[in-house]
Amino acid sequence: MNGARPAAAPMSGALVALFSLCAGVLVANLYYAQPIIEMIAPAVGLSAQSASVIVSLTQIGYAIGLFFLVPLADLLENRRLLTISGVAAAVSLVGAATASQPGMFLLVSLLLGLSSVSVQILIPLAAHLAPEALRGRTVGTIMGGLLSGILLSRPLSSMLAQYFGWRAVFYIAAAMTLVTVAIIVTTLPRRTPEHRATYAGLIASLWHLFTRHAVLRQRSLYQGLLFAAFSLFWTAAPLELAGRYGLSQSQIGIFALVGALGAIAAPVAGRLADAGYTRIASYLAMVAAALSFIPGIAGGAGGVYWLALTGVVLDFAVQMNMVLGQRAIYALDAASRGRLNALYMTAIFAGGAVGSALASTLYTHLGWTGVVVAGSGLALLSLAALALASRR
Repeated sequence: MNGARPAAAPMSGALVALFSLCAGVLVANLYYAQPIIEMIAPAVGLSAQSASVIVSLTQIGYAIGLFFLVPLADLLENRRLLTISGVAAAVSLVGAATASQPGMFLLVSLLLGLSSVSVQILIPLAAHLAPEALRGRTVGTIMGGLLSGILLSRPLSSMLAQYFGWRAVFYIAAAMTLVTVAIIVTTLPRRTPEHRATYAGLIASLWHLFTRHAVLRQRSLYQGLLFAAFSLFWTAAPLELAGRYGLSQSQIGIFALVGALGAIAAPVAGRLADAGYTRIASYLAMVAAALSFIPGIAGGAGGVYWLALTGVVLDFAVQMNMVLGQRAIYALDAASRGRLNALYMTAIFAGGAVGSALASTLYTHLGWTGVVVAGSGLALLSLAALALASRR
């Protein structure tokens, strides 16, 4: 398939569904550890305060992979890249399941993040296959599958860990990843880019793209701040639910399942972007993200429900803004979509790593109030950046 020419016809519904399924399974690998860090940490010799480093290192590994591996989608055949990275992710998951020392577990967490970037090769591939008029809708639908994978990974992890132990979570994830790799090999179309360059030249071009496209810089900043708030909430929420409300792992899993409702934002955002409403939809998403933390400050008997409301609204806002940003950057340069996506996602997951790293410390020293203030503040910074860019 020629990477420089747009597809002549829309992707079939079956192919879009297949892309969505693969995206959801592959990205879920990044989040299985998040709700069960309190079980993993003592088993591998980590303190409670440093438990969130597990999540943070996975996201740092993902950011590194986004920057150094995803640009290869503009240079090498895409299906082969997906296969290699998928197998590497499965091996990393087995490593996590068998690790018994803190250093080893943190290393495989980093490698798991590094090898899970295959999903960010899958999405630009779909953008190449989709016609311009339907690109936002197609990418939004596939992002809905990806976001469902993110949000469903937490309840699945919590429930499996409670009944079968936390190591079983990683063994099962490895098996699911290998099945997904088999699907990719047998069903996804091939795409060999026309771009010709050395790997060093490809990486060097990232700086040129970043300095050339103001839209890329702006959307990366907005979403990086929002994803920091997102990761802060979902890393600290299990600590609050277990410590303050006494919820079990399976109950925390059900709580996380409620947050999956936010995945419906992705297709909605894709349609809004195709219709030309990117800016107003971005404002709405950022305001919603900032306000979403306020209900979580309420305690009492209904505190869990208020936290659930925060999760749903925050997820909806963050996912909507992510898809709006993707639609905007994919329109900048068709031949550079892999690299543009790499830069965008690197910024996002760097923000996510910061949010996750802050979670345990904020919660330990300032309680849930500190999480609310920090999360709302990050969303407000994103809103202020958008308002400043709009005035210019």
